[in-house]
Amino acid sequence: MSVNKKCLVCKTPSSDIPVTKFYYQESEFYICPQHMPVIIHNPKELIGLLDGADNFEGV
Repeated sequence: MSVNKKCLVCKTPSSDIPVTKFYYQESEFYICPQHMPVIIHNPKELIGLLDGADNFEGV
């Protein structure tokens, strides 16, 4: 079991808040429900957090 299950955006660990796993470029990441809309509506907020996020459509 991975110890590093925390929200990509706010860094809150899964021991404090539910997180959902997602995959990007063959890697696993986690995001909490509060920041799920970032992936959908504001992907530019992921620049600096995910390699290549500056290439997402709509950014």
